[in-house]
Amino acid sequence: MKLSVAQAAEKFKVSKEAIHNRIRRGSLDCVIEHGAKYVLIDEPEKTEAKPVSDKYYAYIEDENLHLKEKIKELEQQNLSLRDQKEKMLVEEKKKIEQIYKERDEQLKQVLHTISSKFLPKSESHGEEKSSEENEEVLDVEAFHNEPIRLKKFLKLKEYKPAKRLRVKNRFKRLIGRDKRIFRQDGKIYINPEKFDYKDLLD
Repeated sequence: MKLSVAQAAEKFKVSKEAIHNRIRRGSLDCVIEHGAKYVLIDEPEKTEAKPVSDKYYAYIEDENLHLKEKIKELEQQNLSLRDQKEKMLVEEKKKIEQIYKERDEQLKQVLHTISSKFLPKSESHGEEKSSEENEEVLDVEAFHNEPIRLKKFLKLKEYKPAKRLRVKNRFKRLIGRDKRIFRQDGKIYINPEKFDYKDLLD
């Protein structure tokens, strides 16, 4: 392409002086015709875009189909893993429940053994008992001679000291008002085999 200095300056967005400087440095070729200087510029040949072949489209479709199948396979694997996880959790839950059930049975046996030997039968020494003492003796008989000291019971429950203290105070406040709790020789006793104390232990 052959351009005048002015046209070349406009094309490159520079001044005419800048075009003359480039010509002097040799970075632009020029010719002189009829006393006028022209700049020679090589423009790249325009190439026509080749149309995309049908093979390319077929390849893309195959790839999309493969990816869809892969996604479906991964989703099925995910569902399978989720089912396995849920099954494992259910089995672990059953094992834990069984362990606690066996532990409760063992605790019950220990309580029974201890309570059967813990309180001796009250013996009369010829002294007249107060009405309060008589009531406590009757309470013991009402518990089928199987009461246990609250302090021992809480230790068997493996409660932490702070919780044992809270529960003990809770039981102490209910002495005389709750038939499940009684005092003997200044000690607090309960009968876990006859009564449920969950409302006071939580």
